[in-house]
Amino acid sequence: MTQSPVKTLYVTDFALWIDQTVNSLKSQDYSNVDWENLIEEIEGLGKRDRRELESRLTTLFEHALKRNYVNLPECYGGWEATISRTQQELSRILRDSPSLRNYFLTICNECYQNAHTNMSKEYETKFPDDYPFPNDVETLLQQNGVNLKNV
Repeated sequence: MTQSPVKTLYVTDFALWIDQTVNSLKSQDYSNVDWENLIEEIEGLGKRDRRELESRLTTLFEHALKRNYVNLPECYGGWEATISRTQQELSRILRDSPSLRNYFLTICNECYQNAHTNMSKEYETKFPDDYPFPNDVETLLQQNGVNLKNV
């Protein structure tokens, strides 16, 4: 079975495939759209956003654990900067895709457990086994939302 030129283009020149797909959609030339790969790519975008959310949330928790439980004052500034930057990035993701807010809440504990495991390997500090941070998105993403020293 021979692939169509559009499907072959998907494999050989992805950037050109995107350009041609967008042009076909804009001109409503639906017969020249590689629907199978287009659907796969759109599904991949949703998965990518979820992975990005999970990765950034884990990073937030890793640095919040370090800032709250590791006694290295000379590192606090860097950890706090990473916390702030990560909160901003998470806020942007949720601003652009508000429907991910529910997903955010369902993965908090899993991301916390991943952060706990990672930080326990890196530091000989006793971190809380149970999730110690706020349970609502707005508080968690505020400037001091993960600073337990101020709670």
